[in-house]
Amino acid sequence: MKGILGRKVGMTEKFTKDGRVIPVTVISVEPNIVTQIKTVENDGYNAIQLSTVDKKEKHATKPEIGHAKKAGVGPKRFVREIRVDDVTSYELGSAITADVFTSGEKVDVTGVSKGKGFTGVIRRNNQSRGPETHGSRYHRRPGSMGTMRPMRVFKGKILAGHDGCKTVTIQNLEIIEVSKEDNYILVSGNVPGAKNSLVLIRSAVKGGSNNSVELVEYEEILLEEEQMKEETQEENNEVETETTEEATSDDSEEVANEENKTEIEETTEA
Repeated sequence: MKGILGRKVGMTEKFTKDGRVIPVTVISVEPNIVTQIKTVENDGYNAIQLSTVDKKEKHATKPEIGHAKKAGVGPKRFVREIRVDDVTSYELGSAITADVFTSGEKVDVTGVSKGKGFTGVIRRNNQSRGPETHGSRYHRRPGSMGTMRPMRVFKGKILAGHDGCKTVTIQNLEIIEVSKEDNYILVSGNVPGAKNSLVLIRSAVKGGSNNSVELVEYEEILLEEEQMKEETQEENNEVETETTEEATSDDSEEVANEENKTEIEETTEA
């Protein structure tokens, strides 16, 4: 199990060489610092604590500052814990970058869904509405509260209330592209959360085979366009040279014909 923290930037699309279009989510991934290592001997399980995005000390508490100093870094804004199988490959204060994953791997992405405020039962629970006409006064209400016997409302009754802002995990998404230089990861499909929100990328629990795809690079497109322009320019140049040669040959023939005419006229006069 491995993972990294990032921020959702937005969505775009990538083109493959076999002609497919893949919708992807761009996740900005700054280097994550390992601020704590938990072991079976000390804590009962193996895990590492990842921290990212710097935080001003005036906005941090003294325990946060002291905890971060143990790893030799300043306080961080986002701190999450990830279970790992072996902690010997991690060091306190080391950085985890975007290249921890490779294209084709399956991952689970966790984020907090968008908040939708106070919503009714139709939007929140997909409940059907009542008749709109013929004197019906039951349109978008929640309906009966249950039987009369218990004299109370049972827990779990579908009612209006706050919707969204829930921790959601999308499983078995595929890593399409990884860039360590630009600090981003492209994940196929959509990811929960609003733009600039925190997301956690982990190895897929259900696993799955790695199927890397060959993407069409922008540089390759530019090279192909330049080659096509050069080919068309060469063809145009060849056509121009042919036309000029034909024109010169026609001119030379006309001059030769005129000279022959003048010679014939001179002989006839003589």
